[in-house]
Amino acid sequence: MLGPAVLVLVGILALVAALAFGGGAAPISIGDPGPVARWGLPLAKMFVNLGAAGLIGAIVLALFALGPGREEFAKTLDVASASAAVLTVASGLTGFFTFLVVTNTPFALDDDFGVRLGFFLTEVEAGQAWLTTTLLAATVTVLCFAVRNLTALFFVGVLAAVSLLPMAQQGHAAGSAGHDAAITALGLHLLFAAVWLGGLLALVIIRPALTAGRLPEVLARYSTLALVCFVVVAVSGYASAELRIGSLDRLATPYGLLVVVKVAALVVLGLFGASYRSILLRRMIDSGRERARFWWIAVAELGFMGVASGVASALARTATPVAEAEAAPTVQTPAQVLTDEPLPPELTPIGYLTSWNIDLLWGLFCAFAVFFYVAGVVRLRRRGDSWPVLRTVSWIAGIVLLFWVTSGVVNVYQQYLFSIHMLGHMLLAMAVPILLVPGAPVTLAMRAIHKRSDDSRGAREWILLAVHSRYATVLSHPIVTAVLFAGSLWVFYFTPVFRWAMTDHIGHQWMIAHFLATGYLFVQSLIGIDPIPHRLSYPLRLFLLLATMASHAFFGLTIMSSHGLFLADWFGAMGRTWGATPMEDQIVGGGIAWSIGEIPTVILAIVVAVQWGRSDTKEQKRVDRAADRDDDAELKEYNARLAELADRDVTPSR
Repeated sequence: MLGPAVLVLVGILALVAALAFGGGAAPISIGDPGPVARWGLPLAKMFVNLGAAGLIGAIVLALFALGPGREEFAKTLDVASASAAVLTVASGLTGFFTFLVVTNTPFALDDDFGVRLGFFLTEVEAGQAWLTTTLLAATVTVLCFAVRNLTALFFVGVLAAVSLLPMAQQGHAAGSAGHDAAITALGLHLLFAAVWLGGLLALVIIRPALTAGRLPEVLARYSTLALVCFVVVAVSGYASAELRIGSLDRLATPYGLLVVVKVAALVVLGLFGASYRSILLRRMIDSGRERARFWWIAVAELGFMGVASGVASALARTATPVAEAEAAPTVQTPAQVLTDEPLPPELTPIGYLTSWNIDLLWGLFCAFAVFFYVAGVVRLRRRGDSWPVLRTVSWIAGIVLLFWVTSGVVNVYQQYLFSIHMLGHMLLAMAVPILLVPGAPVTLAMRAIHKRSDDSRGAREWILLAVHSRYATVLSHPIVTAVLFAGSLWVFYFTPVFRWAMTDHIGHQWMIAHFLATGYLFVQSLIGIDPIPHRLSYPLRLFLLLATMASHAFFGLTIMSSHGLFLADWFGAMGRTWGATPMEDQIVGGGIAWSIGEIPTVILAIVVAVQWGRSDTKEQKRVDRAADRDDDAELKEYNARLAELADRDVTPSR
C-alpha cells in the first residue's frame, strides 16, 4: 500500500502549502466560518477528487484492460468500491463544510442547525449539488460490490462519470466569464484526470495479482488510455487557466504561481509516461528487475499526482486574478442576463468565416476522430491492405464541417438568432452525416484494430458489442431511423425540450449529440457502407427518403407560417438592435429548414439511385459469369420449359 500512502501524504502536504501560499484558508474579516471549516473544506474536496479518481479509473481499467473471471478483475472492482465509499463520505463532508462557509452558521447540536442544514441541501444550488454527488456515490458503491458483468459495469461507469457533473458546475466555473466554456473545461479535466490517476492507482494496488507475463499487456493498454488522458487534461487545463488568469502577467499572482506548479507536475507526469514507460515496456517481458523498477517509478508518479491533486484542491479556494466584478459586471445587458455572455456584433457575410467560439468538448472529439481514423488507415497501408482515398476524404470533410458547426459562427450566434440555430441544426442532422457515413468508420475499425486474445474487451470488442446489440438493431432499422429523424424535429421544437437545449449547457450538448446521431442513423440506413441488420430495397429507400423529407418540408412551412415567436422570452428579449426582428428571423429559420433541407435530399436521392444502378450492374455481371460457367444452363432450362408447355398446348387431349 505504499503507492496510495504516498499519494495521500504528498497530496495533503501540497494542499497545506498551497493554501498557506495562496491564502485559500486565510481568516475572513467578515463572517469567518472558523479554521475547521476553512481548512476542512479544501481537504474534503481533495479526498472527493481522489475518491472519484479511484472509482472511475478502476472501472475504466477493468472495462478496457482486464477480463472477468480473473483475480485482477475482482481486485480492481474492490478498489472501485473502496474509492466510491471514500467519495461518498468526502462528498457528504464537503457539503457540510460548504454549508458552514456559505452560511457562516456555527456548528450546534440543535434543531435550528438541522433545519438550516436541511434547507441548504435541498433548496440551495450548491447544497443540492453536493447532496446529489453523495447519493450517486453511495449508489455506485453498492453497484461496484454487486456487478461483475462487463456490460453492466459499463453503465455503472457512466453513472460514476455523471457524479462529476455537479462538481464541474461548482467553484470558479460557476461564476467566471465564459460560463459554458468553464464548465466544459472543468468537466473534461475532472473526468480524464480521474481516469489517468485512478488507473495508475488501481494498477499499483492490484500488482500482486498480475503475473509476469500479464503485466506488460495490461500496462500497455493503460498507457494508451493515459496518453489520451494526458492530452485532454493538458488542453482542458490550459483552457481553464486562460479563463481564470486572462493574461501572462497575472501568472505572478498567487493563483498564477499555483497554476504553474500544477502545470509543472503534469509535465513531469507526461515525461514519465512518454519516456520511462515506453522504454520499460520493451524490457519488462524478459527482465524481472525492470518490473520492480517500474513499480518504484509508478509510486513516484503517484507522488507527483498527489502534488497536482493537492494544488488543484487549493486552487478551488484561491481567489482568481480575474476579479468577480470583471467576470460579472454590476450593470448587465439583457443578453448577459440570459446567456452570461455579451451580445456579439452584427453578423456580416465575412463573419461566417471569422466568428469562432471553440467548444472544447467537440473540438477534442473532432481532433481525436480525425487522428484515430487516419491512424487506422495508416495501419492498413503498412500491412499492405488498401482503403479507398475517397472514404478518408469524406470522413475528414465531415469532421471539419462538424467542427465549424460546433465551434464556428453557429456556436457564436445560435443563442441570439433562431435562423443561425436552425442552420446548425440542419447541418448537424443532414449535411454532416452525408459526409461521415461514406467514411465507413465501423468497417475501418474492424479491419484496423487488433482483436483481443484474452477475455477482455478493447475498442474493437466494444464497438462490435454496440453495433450488434438488440438496442442498436432496433435503432438502425430504416423505419425507426426515419421516425426518429423526422419525429424528433416536432418533439424538440414544440415541447419544453427546446427551452432546455437553449438555456442549459448540458441541454445544448445533448441537442448536438442527438441530432448528429439521428441524422447519422438515417443516412446510414439509406447509403451506409457499414453493415446493419436491416436493409430496405432501393425502391423502398427512395420512398422512405421522399416521405421523410416531405414531413421535413412541412415542418419548415409550419415555422414560416407561425404567428407566435418560439421562446419569446429568450430570442425576443436579447436586446438585439441589429439585424432582422426576432419574428422575421424566425421566418428565415423556417425557410432554412425547408429549403436547405431539400439539398441533402437531392444528394441522398442521387446516391441511392447510383447505388441502385451499381447493384443492378453487379447482379447482371454475376448472372453473366454464372452463364459462362454452366453454358447458360438456366436459360436453356427456361427455353426447354417453354417448349414443353407449347407442346402441351398443341397436343390434343384424350
